[in-house]
Amino acid sequence: MLEKLLTGPKTYYLWLLFLLAVIAGCGLVYLQQLQEGLSITGISRDVSWGLYISQFTYLVGVAASAVMLVLPAYFHHYKKFKRMIIFGEFMAISAVVMCALFIVVDLGQPQRMMNVLLHPTPNSVMFYDMIVLIGYLTLNAVIGWVTLEAERHDVEPPKWIKPLIYLSILWAFSIHTVTAFLYAGIPGRHYWLTAIMAARFLSSAFCSGPAILLLLIFIVRRLTGFDPGRDAIKTLTTIITYAMCINVFFYLLEVFTAFYSGIPGHQHPLVFLFAGHEGHVSWVTNWMWAAVVMAAASLIILIPPQWRTGPLLPLALVLLVAASWIDKGLGLLIGGFTPNMFETVTEYAPTGREIIVALGVYAVGALVLSLLWKIALGVKRETGHFSD
Repeated sequence: MLEKLLTGPKTYYLWLLFLLAVIAGCGLVYLQQLQEGLSITGISRDVSWGLYISQFTYLVGVAASAVMLVLPAYFHHYKKFKRMIIFGEFMAISAVVMCALFIVVDLGQPQRMMNVLLHPTPNSVMFYDMIVLIGYLTLNAVIGWVTLEAERHDVEPPKWIKPLIYLSILWAFSIHTVTAFLYAGIPGRHYWLTAIMAARFLSSAFCSGPAILLLLIFIVRRLTGFDPGRDAIKTLTTIITYAMCINVFFYLLEVFTAFYSGIPGHQHPLVFLFAGHEGHVSWVTNWMWAAVVMAAASLIILIPPQWRTGPLLPLALVLLVAASWIDKGLGLLIGGFTPNMFETVTEYAPTGREIIVALGVYAVGALVLSLLWKIALGVKRETGHFSD
């Protein structure tokens, strides 16, 4: 199936060249980071995680979201998802690749990454995070390739792939649960020290990940004519709506618990994010309020059935993705580190070079996704799943 990468319109090759140019340019900035260290970022002693780890956290959720297609299709025999499953699995692969790269760029000396393998520490959550991510990447690569090859030849997938599919469903829940434990297990960080952190992560993943997938499917449909099916889009949109409602509900539980209990340590991060702390107003405050507005607007569009199946659906999905990215990709990390244990504020803001390196990682993910989806679309065209 790799031969399908060699055929395509000029726009396909221009897109690949553009991504390669972005990767090369951002790679030069990363070389500066290798020479100068993490001092080129906004990370400090008090804020030891920054943009890189926040994007890692968000993309783990995007990777886990593939289960929202696999679970209904294989556990409940919802066959209308079968045409889209391969795109969800391949998106999961690109997301895990980006997760790994964000960990690499977050390390001042990336060669130390091998210490996790050479000197495993079973009592470390990071050790298990590495295992579940590598396992999930392997599962999706094997399942995706084997099932796509079977579809190409119009035969049933081999029987041995079924247990792997069921295992991948459970594995999808594990990757974001373990990531949540990376945060929830750190004492002194009251914003993260909550029993429903894993539940919040999963609910956020199960709305934002499928929303990104659906937006990409809409783009592919316009560019290539591939039709995933009206019923499949309608069902996935319903899943996104319920997941987003649960996600917002969980966040409101945190707000209520923090302020009703009156515990200062739980209140101060929320106050800092939305109003500042003791006169110190952060740049992230406007972003958090924007996330609230966008989350509310997305639900206003998604909850009424006649609106979420109409022309406003892409707008609602964009608002949902933006709101969830601000919450998990910015607010979660900054709120956990600020104020610190001494109730002082150490401001964090990503530097320009830090943002450029992060864009380079996203460009790598886009390149992997583009190549994998090109193969999948080629097979879909062979099997007649196009409207043109």
